[in-house]
Amino acid sequence: MNTFSITDTGRVRVNNQDSVFCEENAVGSFPNLFIVADGMGGHRAGDTASRMCVEEAARKIRSSEKRTPVGIFEEAVSTANRAIYRQAMLHAELSGMGTTMVAATVEKESAYIVNIGDSRLYQMREELRQITVDHSLVEEMVQSGEIQKDKMRTHPNKNIITRALGADEYVRPDYFEIEVMQGDVLLLCSDGLTNMLEDQRIENILKHRDNLEQAGRELVKQANEAGGKDNISVILIQI
Repeated sequence: MNTFSITDTGRVRVNNQDSVFCEENAVGSFPNLFIVADGMGGHRAGDTASRMCVEEAARKIRSSEKRTPVGIFEEAVSTANRAIYRQAMLHAELSGMGTTMVAATVEKESAYIVNIGDSRLYQMREELRQITVDHSLVEEMVQSGEIQKDKMRTHPNKNIITRALGADEYVRPDYFEIEVMQGDVLLLCSDGLTNMLEDQRIENILKHRDNLEQAGRELVKQANEAGGKDNISVILIQI
């Protein structure tokens, strides 16, 4: 397995509210662990929410006695959510903070994934395939047939998410299990990438990569050249 991670403030925001966790080695009973969290709220609140998400989730995974990937992720998400929610209740300056989360672990021929919000995981084989489903207003509009999927990136309500860690005392994540094979590339990213670049453009960059680092840096570079309106975080995993 080869990996590369990068996070960038972008060209518009003054601070980076994204957090990433990229560990190829064992974390608790997981053989590896990858997390992207995109915080929201004020300057300090977004930073705090995404950082707490990564730290609390990783800490819980290290100590978890659950036996299945879904059970471990479920416990980690619940722990992180409660920690963020309680801090927001205790400190006025953190009120309303929250964060997205997409996380994965790869074990043998399977990848186990959890997501809340609109950070995404893609699988690249012959072509790019989005695995996670956004918890967002525009995704609901796509599902109901109100708009076409290719209009999501430019819709005025594209930043309204419907689920986030810290928004409530309880959160309902989605879980996925996919088959992976040698040569596959998994991409975890915040919406600072996907709101700037169409999937076809991301696919082209991954197809023509020399290596993961070159691809990751090119994704960030092109997202910035397209406007860089948000923080941009990328984790690439080659099986």
